[in-house]
Order: sequence, then structure tokens, then C-alpha cells
Amino acid sequence: MPTLKNACLAAFCLLFVSKTAVNAQSTEGVHLIKKTILGGEGGWDYLLADAASRRLYVSHGNQVEVLNADTHEKIGVVADTKGVHGIAVTDKIGFITCGRTNTVLVFDVKTLQKISETAVGNKPDAVMLDKFSNRVFCFNNGAGNVIVFDATSGKAVDSLALGGAPEAGVTDGKGQIFVNIEDKNEVVAFDAKSLKINGRWSLLLGKEPTGLAIDVKNSRLFSVCQNNLMMILDAKTGTIISQQTIGGHPDGAAFDAENQLAYSSNGDGTLTVVKENTPTDFKVMASVPTQSGARTITYDEKTHH
Repeated sequence: MPTLKNACLAAFCLLFVSKTAVNAQSTEGVHLIKKTILGGEGGWDYLLADAASRRLYVSHGNQVEVLNADTHEKIGVVADTKGVHGIAVTDKIGFITCGRTNTVLVFDVKTLQKISETAVGNKPDAVMLDKFSNRVFCFNNGAGNVIVFDATSGKAVDSLALGGAPEAGVTDGKGQIFVNIEDKNEVVAFDAKSLKINGRWSLLLGKEPTGLAIDVKNSRLFSVCQNNLMMILDAKTGTIISQQTIGGHPDGAAFDAENQLAYSSNGDGTLTVVKENTPTDFKVMASVPTQSGARTITYDEKTHH
């Protein structure tokens, strides 16, 4: 986990990038369209765009800001989430990792009120929903494991040792979960139901991976690493397909399936855009200026923001 992730940032804002029709020869469609000032104190970590509910959840110090995804009007706050890192939501409940209390807080998405809080181990960080298994996976960076929650009840039901410090995870929607192992420079693949580890793949030149994104259709993983590389893997075999140079201090990654674009949000104040021309042909298309410290990202499937 990079030091910058826990830093208290001076500027409190959100940056949005609009994506219109683009191709490998044009970068005019990728540009800043809005900046929203939230105010308040504390640093930032993960944020989550829930396309279905039109909500944007933003981790902010010891609370989660909940905004209207279209207007950016503030809807409310999930309070008392000390050292918040990640957010995952269903249509009824949400899950928040709280780094200072080493817990996962479950809340009601309608009232934004706390339902329960579960101790999960050292340094809970990324958290993700897998609809295929109806499970939520909390990755504990310090404990080197994943705690599994039932997405309906909000109860912890299982755990899996990952053999290193996990960072961001993604799902292929068919029962396979992938997660970066930051201190081992690896990606681990495991079954969402049986929790059997199906692959442990070296990132070779990629060091300290953080953000992870997936192209489900073409079975490609995009792992962004602290040594300014995006490592692109075959999600079936773990083979490295390509490596692309990205900005400094990357922490988040996202993928636009419709337009075949992979994004790396970088703490140096850039957003690297990588075009997938074919499943074996990748090229950096643009480096979009954002703001220093803007190193986490979420993608809205409805608006392409």
C-alpha cells in the first residue's frame, strides 16, 4: 500500500472525465468536465459509482459522502467509518472497510444508517461485490487474507489466506475473483464459492500493484504498478500480454468495455488512458491532467464518466 494512500490531501474535490466516441487516433473525447468541491477535513481513498441507483459513494476521512451521480448534490453521509478505505453496495445494504478499527461496517443504503460492524483483521482495504456468488469480499492488506460476507445477510461466512498483502480485486462475473498481491508482485485468482486458489501469477517487471481492472469479454486484466507500469494479463492463463507506461503513484484502475479503454488514476495528477485495439494490441492514447493526489477512480457505466 503506497504511502500516498493514507496522506491527508490539501485539496478536497472530485474530478470527472467525460468519454465521447474516441479511437486510437483521437484524444479529443477524453477531458475534464466538472470539479465538485466537498469541503471538510480528511484524506480520500476509494470511491464507487453505483450506476443503477445513480449514487456516488466517496470515502472521506472518517465518513463516506453520498452524492447524486448526475448532479453531484450531496444526499447524505455514512458516519463513523474511521479510516475508511473501500465501499461496496447491493440494492439494500452496503459494506465499508474501516482501517482504524479493523472492521467492516454494514449500512442500510436507503437510510445510510449502520446495521452492524464486524471485526475482520489487520488493515482492511479494498472491498468488492460479486453478484455471481452473492458474496462480498473484503481484502485485508495487513492480515494477508480475504474475509467473505454474504451479500444478503451482511454476515461474515468464510475467509481465505492469500499468501501476501492484497490490494484491489475484480470479478469476471462467472465465479472467478482476481486480486493484486502488493508485496509479492502477483495477481491471485480464486473461485468465488469454493475459495480454491486457481492461479498465482507473477507480474514480472510490474512492482507493488495497486489498482486492478478487467475486460470480461476478452479476458484481460489491467494491473497498475508503482513503478509506472500497467501490466496486462490474460485472465485465463496469467500470461503477460503487454506492458504500458503510466503516470506516477498509480492507485486505481478502471475499464470501459464499450469503448475498450483502460484507465489508470495516478497521484502525480494524471489519468493514463490505454486503448485496447485488439486483445493483443494496446497503446497509451492519452495522459489527461487531473490534480495532484487524485489517485483513485470509479467508472459510471451509464454516462461513461
